[in-house]
Amino acid sequence: MDLTNKVVVVTGGSAGLGEQICYEAAKQGAVVVVCARRINLIGKVREQCAVLSGREAFSYQLDIADPESVERVVEAISAEVGSIDVLVNNAGFGLFENFVEIDLAVARQMFDVNVLGMMTFTQKVAIKMIEAGQGHIINVASMAGKMATAKSTVYSATKFAVLGFSNALRLELKPLGIAVTTVNPGPIQTEFFDKAVPTGTYLAAVDKIVLDPTKLAREVVGSMGTSRREINRPFVMEAAARFYTLFPHLGDFIAGNILNKK
Repeated sequence: MDLTNKVVVVTGGSAGLGEQICYEAAKQGAVVVVCARRINLIGKVREQCAVLSGREAFSYQLDIADPESVERVVEAISAEVGSIDVLVNNAGFGLFENFVEIDLAVARQMFDVNVLGMMTFTQKVAIKMIEAGQGHIINVASMAGKMATAKSTVYSATKFAVLGFSNALRLELKPLGIAVTTVNPGPIQTEFFDKAVPTGTYLAAVDKIVLDPTKLAREVVGSMGTSRREINRPFVMEAAARFYTLFPHLGDFIAGNILNKK
């Protein structure tokens, strides 16, 4: 797709993969709309997008877990920017702990942000895309939604939900001219793991498979406007996930030992 003047909305766009997706879309001439909680950061991303695209960019403070905030932002985008061509649902967080030790209030919050908030935003935007007869929804899930590992119980549950939701939504929206793509990354070199694994040791332990957010963002933006079903990275984890499906008992050994670095 030629992204020139196309409206690309990115939730969780203030840092990490979301920020890089904003920049890569801007380089392609898109009108980028940055949405995130941290108002001190989204303005900086918006300004950089405007420089890269040579077009006006927009930013809106969004609490994805608050339905009223979602409603306000979607309506503001419609009124002030125009029809949304591409929605990237990137907002989310994780906390990796043994399930018996995790605070279930945090578990509920994870589902509110990673699943229910994403669904709410998607529904509001999908209705408008159906009216327009076109659009592309890209949901950032995780390899954790394909192959769970120890200490990722709640986070994996949210990402399995994102994948199931996306796979069903794809079937519903395809006849209406709207594509749905999932992005399933393994570990990415971002601040995500500062909160997910506070010890700070996880990325160092898996450094050989850690993804560069800029390269992944480039691939995500390259999929915009296509019918691509999934983006799975890195390849070694995609292969492991496929192997896990075919040989679950051996897969449990791999997930519980070789890939368990938290």
